[in-house]
This record gives sequence, structure tokens and C-alpha cells, in this order.
Amino acid sequence: MYKIAVMGDKDSILGFAALGMEIYPQQDAAEAAKKLRRLSKGGYAVIYITEALAAQIRDEIDRYQDAVAPAVVLIPGIAGNTGMGMKNVGRVVEKAVGTDILSDNQGEKRI
Repeated sequence: MYKIAVMGDKDSILGFAALGMEIYPQQDAAEAAKKLRRLSKGGYAVIYITEALAAQIRDEIDRYQDAVAPAVVLIPGIAGNTGMGMKNVGRVVEKAVGTDILSDNQGEKRI
């Protein structure tokens, strides 16, 4: 059975434990990159990472962009949404269908 992990600052991810997800509080970028590598080899199908942490380990996250598993999904943290997660979803959708179907003609996201 596949597992789901959540990484980020403790305050942002603590609630996910109540949903049965495994949480991994991370502050240090180097340690977070190491943890992501370990989780990717540990049977995790989905790894959620807060946008703030993802900004610090962007190169490491990009290694999994074309991988079937784990799916690395960016989520807003307690400080709010930076838009980084939606940009990531937009890139994936555009790659899958060949065009940006999430934007209107002015470049604004419809969702």
C-alpha cells in the first residue's frame, strides 16, 4: 500500500496527521532535500510540500517532475498562498495536454 507524506513547517502540516498522513516537520533546506530523497525511495505515492519549503529545495523537487511516483504536490503553508503551487499545476497540465488550458486569454488562471 502506498503512503502519503507531508513536509513543511510544523504549524502548517500538523493537521494532516489527523487525516492519517505522515508528517515530517522541516526547517532546514539541506535536511529537507535529504528527507525528500529518503521518502521518494520509501514507498510514498504522494509527497505534499509547503510552498515556502519547496522554494528552498526547488532543484531537488525538479528531480521528481517526470517521475510516476512520488507525485510531489505543493501546498500553501500557514503563512498563505504564494501561487507557486498553481504555477506547478499549470506546468504539469500544459505538458500533459500540450497547451495551457487553465488560463484565460489575458494569462489569468481560471481556477
